[in-house]
Amino acid sequence: MCERMESNLEFRRARQTDIDGICALVASAIIHMQEQKIFQWDEKYPTRVDFLDDLRENTLFVGTIEGKLAVTFTVNQTCDPEYDDGDWQYPDEEYRIIHRLCVNPAFQGRGVAGCTLRHIEEELRRQGIGAVRLDSFTKNPTAVALYTKNGYERTGFADWRMGRFWLMEKRL
Repeated sequence: MCERMESNLEFRRARQTDIDGICALVASAIIHMQEQKIFQWDEKYPTRVDFLDDLRENTLFVGTIEGKLAVTFTVNQTCDPEYDDGDWQYPDEEYRIIHRLCVNPAFQGRGVAGCTLRHIEEELRRQGIGAVRLDSFTKNPTAVALYTKNGYERTGFADWRMGRFWLMEKRL
């Protein structure tokens, strides 16, 4: 349990029965972001197919609080070619990439995202992984602040359909 969490956040691999809930969580997060003028995700990304692919590859996870989906994320080694442009500081370390980290708006502001990052990092350390990478939409100040506060450093950027994203990395 994380120190800022007032409720127990439990992590596990996602199951087929979670897919509808994950899609609903992400849909509500998209609405919430758009209300804040953050146009990071939409109906084209991420989609149900993305989550089903993650599930099939056994890389999709959820965090629950009192049985309710609070967060979802994917951790794998897959990245777009734009990642090749990153000035990665730990190129010799085995690494993983965090994708689609999304906190249910009903649980935002309660430390779920920070707790989730710490959980991911602890699991990767246990597996002997030396670094973690991700990308963060430059126009999502909450996400950029979260990653920066947790020790992720900018190593470059990628321009995708919705705009510019920071490429970020942390040594574990």
